[in-house]
Amino acid sequence: MRIQSTVIDSLAYIAPPKVWTSEYVEEQLRPLYERLHLPEGRLELMTGIRERRFWDHDIRPSEASAEAGRKAIERSGIAPDQVEVCIHSSVSRDMLEPATASFAHRLMGLSENVQVFDVSNACLGFLNSLTMLSAMIDSGQVKSGIVVSGENGRPLLERTIQLLLERDLTRKTIKPYFANLTIGAGAVAAVVCHESLSSNGHRLLGGACLTDTSSNDLCQGGSSESGPGLEMQTDSEEMLHAGVALARKTWASFKGELAWKDETADRVICHQVGSAHQKLLFETLGLDNAKDYSSFQKFGNTGSAALPLTLAKASEEGFIKKGDKVAMLGIGSGLNCMMLGAEW
Repeated sequence: MRIQSTVIDSLAYIAPPKVWTSEYVEEQLRPLYERLHLPEGRLELMTGIRERRFWDHDIRPSEASAEAGRKAIERSGIAPDQVEVCIHSSVSRDMLEPATASFAHRLMGLSENVQVFDVSNACLGFLNSLTMLSAMIDSGQVKSGIVVSGENGRPLLERTIQLLLERDLTRKTIKPYFANLTIGAGAVAAVVCHESLSSNGHRLLGGACLTDTSSNDLCQGGSSESGPGLEMQTDSEEMLHAGVALARKTWASFKGELAWKDETADRVICHQVGSAHQKLLFETLGLDNAKDYSSFQKFGNTGSAALPLTLAKASEEGFIKKGDKVAMLGIGSGLNCMMLGAEW
């Protein structure tokens, strides 16, 4: 997969204001910890996640996405009336119908001359949307567009805490719920356009994507059948190893497609799961840890927003500099793995 003439003109993210530390989450679970004799601090110890962030009020995904979108447009050289496509890429949605993108479009004040639709693919939705929009730009269908994601994991985390306190669970039967305790919230947006419209854009080069649907039962979630809210169960250990195995194959395809070597990337931005995932992934792919920039320590896992939000932070803080080659390594339940290369 090659991308010919598309650049990221601007990136922006939103960090929700309310901080939930791992210590605070464990405090909510104190009756469970005491009953099962679980050691305090195990959540941060096992994941490296010190805190995650949430909005301090009820918020729709479209509202979070639109806030990031407005910020990205303000930073961009693309005027709002030049935006021709609006893609909402979150796991979180306002409702089943209409598309959440329609609400984000309205809140951003975009024109009527815009294609508006959702792309949903677990934590890969944002990267999938970048490639779709790039294909539209490369083919000449449009010249610019915006990809937004607004993830709010608070309902899932609150429902998980409720279930863990209500159900008669053992150390073994709580394991499928553990990944839910790492979930956070955040929003991110990218204005994407033809290179001729951007004086300082970040060039998308292309990449590779592989799928292992034999592992599509390792992480499954949806509306709760036994009460309001969301539920999700994950076989975290199997997910870790199956995901990294798929990433190893995708990395080989990625390097072949772009004619890169292991050491070509100056910076590496991964999907943000936790410290164990990051460590095993870098070891398996033979990557230099000094090239990594992580945000999971302060944001947790923010779904489809995790990788692009981390990319935006790394660029904002000067970790990624002009001319750097950047590898974006995404993975989502299903399993799907997409890796994109960019020149900053």
